[in-house]
Amino acid sequence: MKLSVPDELVRVQREWSATYAQLAQQPGRTALRRRLLVLSMALARHPLSPAERAELRQRARSDGTGQ
Repeated sequence: MKLSVPDELVRVQREWSATYAQLAQQPGRTALRRRLLVLSMALARHPLSPAERAELRQRARSDGTGQ
């Protein structure tokens, strides 16, 4: 069953993951920490169920086709 996770939220999750990976490579970078905080707040704003959160992470890892 496909749940309804907005495409914009998937984009934010992808950006969060990319920023997190960059921060892991360059620890202590204030700009990256701030960006991660902004993205985290954008993700936390959405009241998703655990199943929707799982779908969000899965779709963010996929190639973007939604399959």
